[in-house]
Amino acid sequence: MIAGTFTISAFILVVTGWLFSQNALTVFTQTGLWTVMFFFASPAASSAYLTVSEIFPLEVRALAIAIFYSAGTAAGGIGAPWLFGRLIDSGSRLALFDGYLLAAALMLAAAVVEVILGVDAEQSSLEEIAQPLSSA
Repeated sequence: MIAGTFTISAFILVVTGWLFSQNALTVFTQTGLWTVMFFFASPAASSAYLTVSEIFPLEVRALAIAIFYSAGTAAGGIGAPWLFGRLIDSGSRLALFDGYLLAAALMLAAAVVEVILGVDAEQSSLEEIAQPLSSA
């Protein structure tokens, strides 16, 4: 699910960025495409955070969530607004499209990492996935 939703989000972002660079969107079509993209991107990110917490032992699970959440918030809340502000200031639709491509590439990279390193946790207890440190 995580890889699929990240991939779908990335594809929609590329299409939206390309249409924007071609000046082919209205306010309503761009908003609609972004709405569909975030419909898939939101569960991708949420389930990725939850999966990260499941693969760590109980005693360090909260710390793992905090570290991954803060890293994501720093990248998305500090780096992205600065970068896209610079791209928007350029006045170039193609420069903004490059930013969209970068964001899509990051989403695709997340999908690949999940496929390679993801843990199948369906129908398993958390203790089966990661033994508590106190069990040793």
